[in-house]
Amino acid sequence: MWKLKEGEGEMKLFFKRNTYIIKPEGLNDINKLFHTHVYPIHIKHGAKLIGRWVNGTNDEILVIWKYSSMEHYERINSLIENSEEYQSAMKELGESCTETGKDFLSSTAPYPSAYHQHKHLLSVSGYITNKDGEVLLVRNFHRSNTMEMPGGQVEEGETLEEAIHREVFEETGIKVNLHGITGIYQNVTSGVTCVVFRGEYQSGDVRIAEGETSEVFFVKITKENIEQFITREQFRNRTLDAMDANYIPYEAFKARPYELVSRFEVKKDYS
Repeated sequence: MWKLKEGEGEMKLFFKRNTYIIKPEGLNDINKLFHTHVYPIHIKHGAKLIGRWVNGTNDEILVIWKYSSMEHYERINSLIENSEEYQSAMKELGESCTETGKDFLSSTAPYPSAYHQHKHLLSVSGYITNKDGEVLLVRNFHRSNTMEMPGGQVEEGETLEEAIHREVFEETGIKVNLHGITGIYQNVTSGVTCVVFRGEYQSGDVRIAEGETSEVFFVKITKENIEQFITREQFRNRTLDAMDANYIPYEAFKARPYELVSRFEVKKDYS
């Protein structure tokens, strides 16, 4: 990648990289502002989040966005910075968050339309029930108009099984037993593929995840009432599939030499 000087002119595609120094105790408030305000405005106006990372000591955040032009970036940045919600939040954060670097990057490809780098993300979600047959649902700040099954992105080096255990616990405080995989769902627009597990409550007290989920609860879901809770069709479809589950095989392994890590067998819906 090569650096584009700020104000140099418009590019057909370019990226903005921001670095922030934060106080660890302010991370939850910063995450909440990002999910409730910064991220939704970007996505609504056509920008794409390439990645957002926090270091191991929770005192530095790196964010990379993709825009179609310098004008595109400036329009979105103006919408955010001139909003009362953003100004109020930044005033409350005070010195908890300081921008220490901002630059613009462009692809080194001489003909950007000739090829593109393929990027696919893998996520997991879980249809988790309790002893009463109720389903565990969450409401995320950046998708506040719907409930959904808990889940999130698979991290590098994780198995799918490890990822769903971690994500369910992080978002809800619940530990689970897993029965298997009920479906695979690909969003060809965003490049995200989601693998859905079905499982049951094992232990823990239901709680929200600060800066990520605003509601977490078990609720009785049927085919007749599901739209009252899950308003987005893609989330409804995968929930309904898990409700009448026919499990598919899944195996995690290491190669050279082969070592089985975990496996779920094919089986019909359990009762």
